[in-house]
Amino acid sequence: MTEQKPSKGKVLRITLVKSGIGYSQRHKDTLKALGFHRLHQTIEQFDSPALRGMISKVNHLVVVEEKTEVVE
Repeated sequence: MTEQKPSKGKVLRITLVKSGIGYSQRHKDTLKALGFHRLHQTIEQFDSPALRGMISKVNHLVVVEEKTEVVE
């Protein structure tokens, strides 16, 4: 099965601004699944319903910025 990359669409810049220490293991696992390794790290991901669900789980720990980008 081939994986398709979107040719154009929204890209989300997600920055971890608060540590997951003191929160449930589910929150820590969600941060890991998003790709975070350290505090104040910024990652860019393509917008999708699954990504939005993960962000809503840890919205108190991250800051999200939207940007439109054309990928070739």
